[in-house]
Amino acid sequence: MSLSRRELIKKEIFDIEEYVPGRSIEEIASAYGLKPESIIKLGSNENPLGPSPKAVKALIEAAPGANIYPSADAHELREALSKYTGFPVSNIVASGPGMDGLLDGLCRIIIEKGDEVIVPIPTFSYYELPARACGAEPVFIRRSQDFSLNPEKILEAVSPRTKIIFLCSPNNPSGNLLPEADLRKIIENTDALVFVDEAYVEFADRNLAALVNEYDNVAVGRTFSKVFGLAGLRLGYGIMPEWLTKEYLRAATPFSVSLPALRAGLAALSDTEYLNKSINLAREGREYLKEKIPFKVYPSQANFVLVDVSPLKAKKVTESLLKKGIIVRPCDSFREAGDSFIRVTVGTPEQNEKVVRAFEISKSEV
Repeated sequence: MSLSRRELIKKEIFDIEEYVPGRSIEEIASAYGLKPESIIKLGSNENPLGPSPKAVKALIEAAPGANIYPSADAHELREALSKYTGFPVSNIVASGPGMDGLLDGLCRIIIEKGDEVIVPIPTFSYYELPARACGAEPVFIRRSQDFSLNPEKILEAVSPRTKIIFLCSPNNPSGNLLPEADLRKIIENTDALVFVDEAYVEFADRNLAALVNEYDNVAVGRTFSKVFGLAGLRLGYGIMPEWLTKEYLRAATPFSVSLPALRAGLAALSDTEYLNKSINLAREGREYLKEKIPFKVYPSQANFVLVDVSPLKAKKVTESLLKKGIIVRPCDSFREAGDSFIRVTVGTPEQNEKVVRAFEISKSEV
């Protein structure tokens, strides 16, 4: 008897909730009859300045070599990242596509069927996708009302089957940092790998990567998608103990970082002036939005702010903003985030002013 098409698929795949991305400019232009150039996209935490001109130049120059494979382990980029982060090359891996590729790779080498992973929610929703695909069961721990997490609750959820604990700092969508003392407590009381997602760390006052030098069960993930403005190239990297780097590279997909991404990443790392400009834009803009948006806005260490529009509903306010050509992110797709939160990416000063005016109008309209 032949298998049905559904029987060909691992049953764990059917437990995965489809990832919900931010809406695109083209989608909104078509839906609301707007000109694409009039739309402000502040729903996906992209850099409003775009990529560094040096990165764009590197992309163009890389194009004629598209017929040649890049280095299998992106060693040129790892060396540049070593200088950028201060960690030896032996502690660094490069990943494609983006940090998602790093998460996929770690789950591939660590998780077996029947394992568990711990995910404090609401947070970045992708963590559970590769974990479930590899046969693990996510254990969700509710964050506090202010989106902080209680390390005791995390540790109480640890079982002999726990393989990875996913922590996001700054957390997406709330923007708050994980205190170092809390991270140490978790690391020191579990044998599981503690993965710290630092996708937005350049915008923050501090990072937690130094703990990789002290503990052998912590790994840090980062990305070129945010501050470096290379979201379309899908480039990420990890900082991890040398033993884990070795095993990761053993099982990693060869050539996962494309040649254009590699060259653009190298160029972006070299453009310190542009990097600082992007950081300052986000830091100044998030303070402006926190002060001016006429709803409760949470403090943020990222390039976005979280807005609570209660007693209104996020979908209605978001719809009102979309009609005005402003794309923001309602957070109802984040597990247990509720229905009153909207995540707003920091834009240029002009874009931020338009967002504030749109929120003011929406507050009276909805």
